[in-house]
Amino acid sequence: MASSRLSKLVLILAALALSAAAQAPTRVRGTISAVDGNTLTVDGKTQVTVGEKTEIVFTQPIALAEIKPGDFLGVTSVKRPDGSLTAYEVRRFPKPLDPGHRPFDGRDDQTMTNATVGAMVQAANGRELTLTYDGGSQKIVVPQSASVSALVPGTRAQLVPGAPVNLTMDAAGVALRVQVSPP
Repeated sequence: MASSRLSKLVLILAALALSAAAQAPTRVRGTISAVDGNTLTVDGKTQVTVGEKTEIVFTQPIALAEIKPGDFLGVTSVKRPDGSLTAYEVRRFPKPLDPGHRPFDGRDDQTMTNATVGAMVQAANGRELTLTYDGGSQKIVVPQSASVSALVPGTRAQLVPGAPVNLTMDAAGVALRVQVSPP
């Protein structure tokens, strides 16, 4: 009798886990290859609907000098063999979002650090940011070649072929949030 109840409980928990996984948003990164009304095609294969509730944010290019201590950044970095971090993308967020430091896209050689700027100093190979978050901090070199931008409210007019996007969509293929950059 107890094993029967346990089996039923296991089946119920498995069904709940599958249901939650099916409802989790899907992330899509790529370049808009076509726009047809409210439908975007990304990299020629993934079609996504832009709905009335879709949040659109634009990565407005800015100068690194515009970043100040106290700003909240999302920095995508490459981890060098010596463990140091070199940024290839720096984004200033309007408000804190998911603070911390973690692997990016499941790769050991790339990281994402969402944190507050504690300091910025000139380094031999670029500027060095000290980013702080609860439980830690990271020093990241930002070379001249790094993309630096601020996230600002975007519009549908910015969703054009050739524009890079990073978006999340629901199981029905409707975009929840689209982050778009200049083509």
